[in-house]
Amino acid sequence: MDTIQDQGRYGFQHLGVNPSGAMDIFSSRLANSLLGNDLLTPVIEMHFPAPEILFEQPAIICITGADLSPVINQKSIPINQPVLVNRNTLLKFERLRSGARCYLSILHGLKLEKWLDSYSTNLKAQAGGWQGRKLQKGDNLFFNNEFEFSSLIGNNDFISLKWSANGFDERPGNELRFIKGNEWDWLKDDSADLLCEKFLITKDSDRMAYRLNGKDLKAKKGQLISSAVTFGTMQLLPNGQMIILMADHQTTGGYPRIGHLISADLPILAQLVPGDKISFRPVDLGTAETEMIEQANYLQHLQTTCKFKIENLYANL
Repeated sequence: MDTIQDQGRYGFQHLGVNPSGAMDIFSSRLANSLLGNDLLTPVIEMHFPAPEILFEQPAIICITGADLSPVINQKSIPINQPVLVNRNTLLKFERLRSGARCYLSILHGLKLEKWLDSYSTNLKAQAGGWQGRKLQKGDNLFFNNEFEFSSLIGNNDFISLKWSANGFDERPGNELRFIKGNEWDWLKDDSADLLCEKFLITKDSDRMAYRLNGKDLKAKKGQLISSAVTFGTMQLLPNGQMIILMADHQTTGGYPRIGHLISADLPILAQLVPGDKISFRPVDLGTAETEMIEQANYLQHLQTTCKFKIENLYANL
């Protein structure tokens, strides 16, 4: 289930086209920031077991998100740090250490065609990304630009560049913050209190939605006319359980929207797997905006700094 993704395809939900995009938007942007790329440059989203990737030309890459123990020609390479890889080197991922999905960015990106203003793979429509599908054995992807790095890398399989991501403290734990949804007042009082307890992510979870299992929540009302939903919408099912919509979510839904995860916490959920437990804490819209702006400022500052570092690297070629 390895696909090309960017930040999603927005502006077409009224036509029934779901946004898609990276599950962990922060990690995908972080990978681009560390290379000085535009933050919207498409990346490869990968899961374990992950693919083997042969670099037929030198490239500067960066891997972020889950730690899948990446190696180049059987030698470990760091995550959250740019790496210059030589031609005819093989990138593999040996074991899952933490997280659920990782992101591979390449300096200046890949040669791809947009569909409806986005490079993201829409599997339902079989469009976008690479031929509208997940990547397969034998696929050949091409760089937007190729550079000769032989003077820097010599006969080495790879060289780790001298900067990495630091200074951004990810919030520990699996407590997810949310703002109350349109149908929040449908919940009975005791059910609202249950959101502080643990919910299990079930095996029936995917890029469309995470299905949760916990104590049943009770609603005061019944059916809802289908209404707009988005990434992070918390919906209450008729059986009293919840689902949280993810990157490949549908455009509308008929289940009560009792809340919406704040944007800053969506990456935390995206790196959890079935069997993990989560709880919820309500916050106000101001808090959600502050957290989102803090993340955006961090990534923008990092991207600007790393762009200068890449330019200095070119100057030494």
